[in-house]
Amino acid sequence: MTTQESPLTVHVFGKPGCAKCSMLNRRLDKMLAEEPRYARFHKEYHNVLEEDGLVEFCKTECLNPSRIPAMVVGTQDAQGRIRYLANPDPDGQDAVCKHSKLYQFLGVQTDYSEEGKGLITPEMIQAILDEALSLA
Repeated sequence: MTTQESPLTVHVFGKPGCAKCSMLNRRLDKMLAEEPRYARFHKEYHNVLEEDGLVEFCKTECLNPSRIPAMVVGTQDAQGRIRYLANPDPDGQDAVCKHSKLYQFLGVQTDYSEEGKGLITPEMIQAILDEALSLA
């Protein structure tokens, strides 16, 4: 990472005992560990069943509690506050993330519809990380 590149944080929102949350964490951890282009990223997990995790969840102001797990990419400002990356095309149709992509910020949440089947796929994770790199 060069001095011009600020670190990026993938904020993961989940809960214990959730198989889909565990799967998202495993997929993301593997991708961050194995892909050199993702060296700028680190993961921060927020357990929404604990007070601190619920507070961070609420601060996103856009995640649906019925669509956990979710992930949002952000940075920190000089005061240490989280600044989520804006979705550059909120009205666009996303061929990879479809209805899972967040409108306001760059991230995804689980789509439990028949189409989404409740999975955040490796392709979705990669699409969000690559888009974050292009924006940051």
